[in-house]
Amino acid sequence: MRRGKLRIYLGSAPGVGKTYAMLSEAHRRIERGTDCVVGFVEHHGRPRTEVMLHGLDMTPRREIAYRDSTFTEMDVDALLARRPAVALVDELAHTNVPGSRNAKRWQDVEELLQAGIDVVTTVNIQHLESLGDVVETITGVRQRETVPDEVVRRADQIELVDMSPQALRRRMAHGNIYKPDRVDAALSNYFRPGNLTALRELALLWVADRVDEYLQEYRGEHNIRSTWQARERIVVGLTGGPEGRTLIRRAARLAEKGAGGEVLAVYIAASDGLSSASPKELAAQRTLVEDLGGTFHHVIGDDVAHALLEFARGVNATQIVLGVSRRRPWQYVFGPGVSATVAVESGPDLDVHLVTHDAAARGRRSLPVARGARLGRSRLIWGWLTGLVGPALLTLLLHAVVPELGLANDMLLFLTFTVAAALLGGLLPALASAAFGSLLLNYFFTPPLYRLTISDPRNIVAISIFVGVAVSVASVVDLAARRTHQAARLRAESEILSFLAGSILRGEDSLEALLERLRETFSMRSVALLERADEVEPWTTAATVGTDPVRRPEDADVDMPIGENMALALAGRVLPAEDRRVLGAFAAQAAVVLDRQRLVDEAGKARELAEGNRIRTALLAAVSHDLRTPLAGIKASVTSLRSDDVEWSEEDKGELLEGIEEGADRLAALIGNLLDMSRLNTGSVVPLIRETDLDEVVPMALGGVPDGSVELDIPETLPMVAVDRGLLERVVANVVENAVKYSPDGRPVHVSASSLLDRVELRVVDRGPGVPDEAKDRIFEPFQRHGDAPRGAGVGLGLAVARGFTEAIGGTLSAEDTPGGGLTMVLTLPTAGDAPAAAAELPASVVT
Repeated sequence: MRRGKLRIYLGSAPGVGKTYAMLSEAHRRIERGTDCVVGFVEHHGRPRTEVMLHGLDMTPRREIAYRDSTFTEMDVDALLARRPAVALVDELAHTNVPGSRNAKRWQDVEELLQAGIDVVTTVNIQHLESLGDVVETITGVRQRETVPDEVVRRADQIELVDMSPQALRRRMAHGNIYKPDRVDAALSNYFRPGNLTALRELALLWVADRVDEYLQEYRGEHNIRSTWQARERIVVGLTGGPEGRTLIRRAARLAEKGAGGEVLAVYIAASDGLSSASPKELAAQRTLVEDLGGTFHHVIGDDVAHALLEFARGVNATQIVLGVSRRRPWQYVFGPGVSATVAVESGPDLDVHLVTHDAAARGRRSLPVARGARLGRSRLIWGWLTGLVGPALLTLLLHAVVPELGLANDMLLFLTFTVAAALLGGLLPALASAAFGSLLLNYFFTPPLYRLTISDPRNIVAISIFVGVAVSVASVVDLAARRTHQAARLRAESEILSFLAGSILRGEDSLEALLERLRETFSMRSVALLERADEVEPWTTAATVGTDPVRRPEDADVDMPIGENMALALAGRVLPAEDRRVLGAFAAQAAVVLDRQRLVDEAGKARELAEGNRIRTALLAAVSHDLRTPLAGIKASVTSLRSDDVEWSEEDKGELLEGIEEGADRLAALIGNLLDMSRLNTGSVVPLIRETDLDEVVPMALGGVPDGSVELDIPETLPMVAVDRGLLERVVANVVENAVKYSPDGRPVHVSASSLLDRVELRVVDRGPGVPDEAKDRIFEPFQRHGDAPRGAGVGLGLAVARGFTEAIGGTLSAEDTPGGGLTMVLTLPTAGDAPAAAAELPASVVT
């Protein structure tokens, strides 16, 4: 069965017309003969949207009972049975009522798609999961209902529904989005011009990224290699040298000049030996480019210029930023360098910027690899060409131009090529150059000419000395080069080992970061840390980085055992033996980091167990006294009523029954708080966020306090708050009851509310003894009672439960001093800055 196609109308803000656009698309498809069914559409009382539902086939909603209330959700089973060609599903990020088929509506949509039903849906940009923190920073409202970005990215079509902030605010003012009594609050809070502009930019940038992904897929499928300059994308070529930070900052400035510019820093590593760049410098450059909003890439390639151009064309880059070469002038005899090669071969569709810096023309300081890998194929070829072709060309030149230069001078010139061969290709090309040069000197420049015999014994001595000097100089030059590279290699290894030692001292515990550093250091495709319980158990993966990691040490190109039941497996190429010392240090550090991570996890579990034991101990202490006290009173009253020895009057019976009722109420309250604390500790509190009027909830929360003990000042003009109504009622009840308990007789508790930007503050003010500053946080801990509270006053859970429920609904609860004496509890709640996820008029629920 084919998977259905998903089309998403992505809105930049509530009210831009997503649902209207979806319904318009449905009418167009129906006119073309497509079977379209409304699975779930919420018109929020907007007349124009409601009119668009006329003429559409609508699937009846499923009714779900939750907390003594009835809610309606999309009936997935009915849609699957109906099997329309297209289903219309509004509000993709919606959280279903507990008891539904799935927890989220996007999961319902996934089921429809799996069944082969095409789905058209809507979602706002602020509901994307990755943008939650950004949206909260902009609007001050945390979005509780989110949808994973990957769900939206997998859509076959994404259409942006956009509107300018000014037009959207006019639509709001005309009453086309919210009811008139909510317009002023919305315009002054969530729908401020700055908020709408920022949300609009987020939507445009997110959709632009999605378009860019589609463009990359299209170019890859059609094998398009030329650059399409649809967006400024700047590639920075890094060598790991000190100029890298200058290049990154320059590229960032270039990207800022064009809207939507992107910076991609890339380091090209050779495919053999240790990386030739400082790990410390590369790490600093990676951090810098990520801080500036760019990305860092590690690419393997022997030909740096070719690999850089391939990467740039692969990401559809428009510009390349390179540093002026650090080569000294004489080093250009060996080739034009990377910068010049890239500039020549980039073509007309790729601009190349060469940036000057302080290290230009001052020589390269690299961290070389092993001797066997440091020269590379090109160096060896140049060494042999210099040692063999160079003397032949020199012979032609001397024979044709200056035949009478003299044997001594000829020998010095031939010796020059021998030394050059040693520098380029090592000892073997130099020895071959010495032997070949001696033959040419004998044949062309030593009498008798053009014969391999020597008539003058002095010439025999001269040529012998030439061969000896050439071999000696070549050996010395090659040995010096070996020692130089060995020293530089040891310096590279010492930097790596220093980094590993420093990470131990700093307590860094990111295993993935360590393995990524290992992969980049040795230019491997992937690195995996494997472990097993014992020798007969299969290997399991503790951590991996890179692509296509191996699952067994036997399948790896390089494996490093760590004890008997752990191994480091690297894939990509075979490492030389001299690299295994550094690899062993990485392996030991990986084992240490893995052990540290597990110890941290175990310590966290131990702390949780210790906290649980502390709470259980406190609970037992509470049960031993506070719960037995009301039970004892109830028992005594019941025993008295059942006694046949005493004839109780109706008044006495009433008092005894009243005592039983008070004891039962106290016992119910204590058990309720204990159960609530247990739910908070186990994380089983799932708030159902809805728009709520504060002036409706607060009066209902005062049922447990005496009449006249509380003064209310809740303005009707307050904006609505986004909370779970039942949890909020419990919070207010606990806070107010605590305030009444400590407030002196004749001094009622004052409860007032006010709005501040995107928040609503509820203040509960009492004139009791107050709480010292050092105890203000402690009173919110479980089983804490301040001062001389009587033992029968409770188990000290009321405020702890109140704070836990407050944080669950996205608010805060704190304590302040009351001017003139007493304590003020400040409850801060988020306003409802977005359209409701479900009908706001539905009855709220109360936690029991």
